[in-house]
Amino acid sequence: MKDLHALFRQSLAGLRLLLAATLLLGVAYPLLVTGVAAVAAPWQSRGSLVTADGSHTTDPDEAVGSALLGQAVTDESLFSPRPSAAGDGYDTLSTYGSNLGPESPDLIASIEELRAAVAEREGVDVSAVPADAVTASGSGLDPHISAAYADLQVPRVAAANGLSEDAVRALVEEHTSGRTLGVLGEPRVNVLQLNLAVLAGS
Repeated sequence: MKDLHALFRQSLAGLRLLLAATLLLGVAYPLLVTGVAAVAAPWQSRGSLVTADGSHTTDPDEAVGSALLGQAVTDESLFSPRPSAAGDGYDTLSTYGSNLGPESPDLIASIEELRAAVAEREGVDVSAVPADAVTASGSGLDPHISAAYADLQVPRVAAANGLSEDAVRALVEEHTSGRTLGVLGEPRVNVLQLNLAVLAGS
């Protein structure tokens, strides 16, 4: 009987600890972090939403996209993003990479096909096509392209929008972010914000 009573007390103590940890770590802490983020960084905490004129907004009804999420671009007068393996492309409910290894025949064939298509679209040799123009990111939702890929697209975008190449290159430079902390990663260009700037200037 004593053993049963001790077991009951231990189980009750464990249940109390579980409930306390759930309330503290599963309810109170997330609410605190969400509240602090909403005050300290309202734009970022609500999804880094962008309006048609390129300005920041916290209202989803005013937004045309997020600076943190890539989206498909079918208009050939604008900068193209990198390929996406998320669902049918940039599907936020199916975010993932292709899971194909570097020696996969399917991946190699896909890359070669994309390289030829990009080279034809941009009027360059296939050797000039950068890697991010033909490969998807791990999430499939990367909103950025490399500075090299953006530069490759400048002549086409400039001609399609009646802008000078120098003007479009200036927009690319304006929307290029440097390495994180000055050392991590490579310079990158936000496609959505760049395209909104092109539309505003054309």
